[in-house]
Amino acid sequence: MEHARERLTDPRPALTDPPAPAAATGERGLELLVHGVGGTTPEKMLADPRTIRVTGDDTAAIYRRAEDVPESAGGAEPALDELPGEGPVREAYVWCNLTSGNGTRALWLLLLPFMVVNLAHWMRPSVERPGPSVRLYGLLVRLAALTLTVLLVAAASEVALDLVAWQCAGAPACAGRHTWLTFLSPSLSGDGWWSLPGRRLALAALAPTLLTALLWYLSHRTWSAYESHRPPTTTAEPAADEGALARPGFWYGRRLGARLRAA
Repeated sequence: MEHARERLTDPRPALTDPPAPAAATGERGLELLVHGVGGTTPEKMLADPRTIRVTGDDTAAIYRRAEDVPESAGGAEPALDELPGEGPVREAYVWCNLTSGNGTRALWLLLLPFMVVNLAHWMRPSVERPGPSVRLYGLLVRLAALTLTVLLVAAASEVALDLVAWQCAGAPACAGRHTWLTFLSPSLSGDGWWSLPGRRLALAALAPTLLTALLWYLSHRTWSAYESHRPPTTTAEPAADEGALARPGFWYGRRLGARLRAA
């Protein structure tokens, strides 16, 4: 009786068989590999000599193994679950060319303030129904972008027209210390053709004009290379609380960018 009572009141849990492993569902995830600042090749990242670029360009691109990019009859990219094999599909993001190039790549720093303004626009908290506060936010961001543009052109005009063409070229002592301004100085050039104040200012006005043309050229390269990529039409729209970055057409700014560049 005592042994039977001990077995009935034993606090230890009874041993049960381990649960059977869940059956494979066939679902495949996506694993993104990103290298460090040292740079490498997609073949080394994916440990496969046969790689195919699925998106991107020579500057930055995403690669997959050849066996993970099957050819479909309809031309549409198959879903991850339809790919053969097991485990996640591995993709390698190669961006080493973003940090290499000649010295002209530093010119992109001129667009840095405008990039910050663009980020300020897209970082606005998402709302279900845009109200007056949302429109006011957009108006303030556009005014900030316009102020930056005017400030940059005004600073270039101040240096070129006022400091160089008007003050320094008009003073013999300053023009004598800078020999490249001799032809603009009335006293040093013997009242040359370019020494008249109006002609000096007209020549110096080329500096802000060339700066504006340079900004247009840099923005045109970005607009034609990256913002002209049409989003897939089969992608579903994100929920309202996911924000603007989740929209399929976030990177397609051809029409909007064209209006901004024209202005």
